[in-house]
Amino acid sequence: MMKRAKITIIGAGNVGATTAHWCAVAELGDIVLLDIPQTEGMPAGKALDLMQAAPIFGFDARVVGTTSYHDTAGSDVVVITAGIPRKPGMSRDDLLGTNARIVGAVAEQIRRTSPSAIVIVVSNPLDAMVQRARDVTGFPPARVIGQAGVLDTARYRAFLAMELNVSVEDVAAMLLGGHGDTMVPLASCSSAGGIPVAQLVSPQRLKEIVERTRAGGAEIVGLMKTSSAYYAPAAATAQMVEAIVRDKKRLLPCAAYCDKEYGVGGYYVGVPVVLGAAGVERIIELEMTAEERAAFQRSIDGVKTLVEAMAQLVN
Repeated sequence: MMKRAKITIIGAGNVGATTAHWCAVAELGDIVLLDIPQTEGMPAGKALDLMQAAPIFGFDARVVGTTSYHDTAGSDVVVITAGIPRKPGMSRDDLLGTNARIVGAVAEQIRRTSPSAIVIVVSNPLDAMVQRARDVTGFPPARVIGQAGVLDTARYRAFLAMELNVSVEDVAAMLLGGHGDTMVPLASCSSAGGIPVAQLVSPQRLKEIVERTRAGGAEIVGLMKTSSAYYAPAAATAQMVEAIVRDKKRLLPCAAYCDKEYGVGGYYVGVPVVLGAAGVERIIELEMTAEERAAFQRSIDGVKTLVEAMAQLVN
């Protein structure tokens, strides 16, 4: 009998618990949901609730909730969602100091309990937090990845499908750069049914869709007031977990460590990668238009500034 993957999700809030939901229903492995909440039984309660859905959906994944890292030992994949969420009027960058300390503490525990794990970071501000996790764990860069591009691309595809009134299945898109206002949706790599979107959408309307994609998270925060997005971020994370535990070799945009690639020089930024059992197995370098290249460079510069600011806060 094939051994099931062990998937630990750290942070049992909306994103973490919903990631556990998607992973369990897809039977990606056995799941440990960890949190250190004010109410000690919260992660165990959420896990039990999810297990009681198993007979209805027919999944055999085991889900347990815990407050102890001992229960996470030997995980194959660890997802970090821990951190404070955004509230209206906050940017992702406003979370920098607090979440850097939280992610650093989590990364120390992962290094100790699951030294062979592949780590997926979801906490914001994403590009700085994945850098923080890699620095603290000391893991090879290929085994520490940020979830951003899958979510951002999904938002971009959703908006394009809504605009064109076509199935989301027929919309393909690619997006580069940091997770935030400087992300770079590539119109040159976006299509519907194989037709370039530039032939289907006016330049002005396409620009508006790109801007809505960049503000996709803030739009939801503004609507919900007391919470931030979690269904789509969790689904995006589960897709990355699936690519790893099933060695799917998916070509997905992820926050990956780039040194010589794209001339980044040792930072995490969103780029197309081949994601499989070893984590980031390959980074794909795309040809870009001059305008796209300039926008990508601005995004890289923004990530560098954020990482430098974080270094001053945690040192």
